Amino acid sequence: MSADMENVSEPVQLQDGESTDVAMNGEVEVIPESETAEDRPVRKAKRQLSRQRSGSDSSNNNAAVKKALPNSKNSRKSRDGRGRGLPKKGGAGGKGVWGRPGEELGEDGNTVDSHDPNYDSDSQDSNIQFEKICPEMSQEDFCKFINPVVMEFYEHGNTKDVLEELNDINFEHLKRTLVECLISKALDHKDHHRELTSVLISDLYGRVLSSDDVVDGFDDVLGKLSDLTIDTPDAATVVGKFIARAVADDCLPPKYIMKYRGEETEEDCPHTKLAVDHADVLLNQTHGIVRLDNIWGQGGGTRPVKLLIRKIVMLLKEYLSSGDITEATHCLTELDVPHFHHEVIYEAIVMVLEESSQRAAEMMSKFLKSLAEAVIITPQQIGQGFARAYDNMPDICLDVPNAYSLLEQFCTLCNKEGFLSDALMKDLPQRGRKRFVSEGDGGRIKSS
Repeated sequence: MSADMENVSEPVQLQDGESTDVAMNGEVEVIPESETAEDRPVRKAKRQLSRQRSGSDSSNNNAAVKKALPNSKNSRKSRDGRGRGLPKKGGAGGKGVWGRPGEELGEDGNTVDSHDPNYDSDSQDSNIQFEKICPEMSQEDFCKFINPVVMEFYEHGNTKDVLEELNDINFEHLKRTLVECLISKALDHKDHHRELTSVLISDLYGRVLSSDDVVDGFDDVLGKLSDLTIDTPDAATVVGKFIARAVADDCLPPKYIMKYRGEETEEDCPHTKLAVDHADVLLNQTHGIVRLDNIWGQGGGTRPVKLLIRKIVMLLKEYLSSGDITEATHCLTELDVPHFHHEVIYEAIVMVLEESSQRAAEMMSKFLKSLAEAVIITPQQIGQGFARAYDNMPDICLDVPNAYSLLEQFCTLCNKEGFLSDALMKDLPQRGRKRFVSEGDGGRIKSS
């Protein structure tokens, strides 16, 4: 190959229209005008080959010429065969992309780009620190936030979860509203939920609520007591219990009651006076502070299991004597133990077997059918109750010898009523028939 081919370089357009070649050594060669357009790709390939050879000779004269990479549209590698093959900007480049997340703040978290409209040269000398800001909630937004939190608390009863939820928001100026919302919500629920509310106020005191916050919250409740009485007629008595319980839990000062003595001009004075007087009576009774610990009583699953079983047996016996399904259903719902309704099925089966009468079986099947249709007792609890009765049949038949035949009759009746599934009927236990000597077992009858 001649030396002229090795020194081929880029063409330059002159002012007079003549085309020249600028060699890599700086020499300029004039391209003849007779060169056609078909010769240009050949000259371009020669220039690329010359560059590859010059690059390889500088590093290693004996190395082979690198193959040209495919000119792919989405190729991130260098087109000329030289480069590390890494993406641009470390993979954070591209159209409409500013870079990696966080690069807009700089290494120290500061805005150091002079082209940024918010750039301030005077502030770059001081150390800038970014802090998390939680805006204050409005009273309307706070009420929307706290209502589902309280309803969930009534389900699990864990005050730590409520404390974690409150730590995530900024309600510094709405702490008195928190006490008001808790008491107002408890007025529409049962004594079990009111007990949970008193426990929640006691646990939040000293962590989230101060003594002034609790006092201001009860002031707001007493101020709205006339409106609360419209939906809850005994609101004054219930609020009086809340005041007495808060004093017993050291959340309210004992002198709080004396603040409302002698007020006779306010519109809500009769309701306020009734609530304060009721709280005063509860606090001044014998061993009042000790009794206030159980002022709301024991409700739901907090009561002992033996006590619940005794109440269930009592309501079933009253139903068999009166036949009032509505009253028996009301007594069952008042127990507030939906997780323990399988005990109703079990005790009803045992009572039918002990009564050993067709009347008891028919009345009990109607009662259980009404509970199943009202979805007071779920199919899972019905299955669990019958399964418990099946498992305890060996012990039941000691008191009721014909328990197996009575159980079969009762299960057939319940299956016809429609609340006992066929799958449970298949699991019905069958007592083996007693064999005698005449059947050829070869044994002898033992003398008694």
